[in-house]
Amino acid sequence: MSTIADVAARAGVSKATASRALSGRGYVSDATRQRVEDAASDLSYVAHSSATSLATGRTRTVGVIMPPVDRWFFAELLAGIQDALVERDYELALYGIREGSETRERLFDTVLPGRRFDGIIAVGIQPSAQELERLQRSERPLVSVGPYSEGSSAVSIDDVAAGRIATEHLIELGHREIAFVGGSTDADAQSFGDARRIAGYREAMAAAGLADRVRVAHSPPTMPGGYAAAVELLGDRRLRPTAVVGVCDEAAIGAMVAARRLGIAVPTELSIVGVDDHEHADMFALTTIRQAPREQGHEAVRLLDQQIEQPESPLERIVSASVLVVRNSTAGRR
Repeated sequence: MSTIADVAARAGVSKATASRALSGRGYVSDATRQRVEDAASDLSYVAHSSATSLATGRTRTVGVIMPPVDRWFFAELLAGIQDALVERDYELALYGIREGSETRERLFDTVLPGRRFDGIIAVGIQPSAQELERLQRSERPLVSVGPYSEGSSAVSIDDVAAGRIATEHLIELGHREIAFVGGSTDADAQSFGDARRIAGYREAMAAAGLADRVRVAHSPPTMPGGYAAAVELLGDRRLRPTAVVGVCDEAAIGAMVAARRLGIAVPTELSIVGVDDHEHADMFALTTIRQAPREQGHEAVRLLDQQIEQPESPLERIVSASVLVVRNSTAGRR
């Protein structure tokens, strides 16, 4: 098996020059770079990650910390991150661990401090455990994905705007009895992003003079969670809302299934809006606020790579627009 020394000898350069030419890091003339690349091709040379690390002081590895990838958003986001890392020749070290668990606490206390990463992408970090601040103290390049991003570059959507725009759409259709489905009842356990979407809902209701009609049916941000909350919410005909905003599409779809099982027609008797544009949203004809998690993953890697290559570059926050996608789950109030 050929080594970097073999490549250097064949190209007539030093090992350091050969390493710079093949890694793309550090100045090498175009002619020399081409000569080294030709030599590597002739010798079928493949750089070993450990050797590259020794030569450059980098591991070509990025740590990704996120909740378990059992929800569509996180799975799509991870796919985008992975695609962009592979394209840039980085390896991915994934830690998909539930917040508040002993395993996650051990991750931050003992595992991460001993790992060598070129940078870290932190997804869905909540302010309560001060995890983002703990990552910042490691002084490694860091990008946050989600609404909480104090002191780091970040990618997110405007969650307040998402909740507000979804609610305003229903108000414009003539609805006044609008409920919100989703979000934990436990303030410590509630997602920061979910709380901001609820705040957007409350903001829109207050602006329309409907503050006294605010109703939040707390539930996990899942289809079963949305279903269970909606069954209770819609069970009493006298108190039944005419419209629902789901904290995410999964909760909204759960509410839609509950309505249909209770014999409530969507959208003629109940309008429903979600947030995400989940892969199943079109199948359920769900009106929703679109976000593109794969693109967010690509942007997170771009920002991190920029910090790795240009350590003095300023922090940057990318906030994607909250775009309303109207389908057939909403209709005017009769």
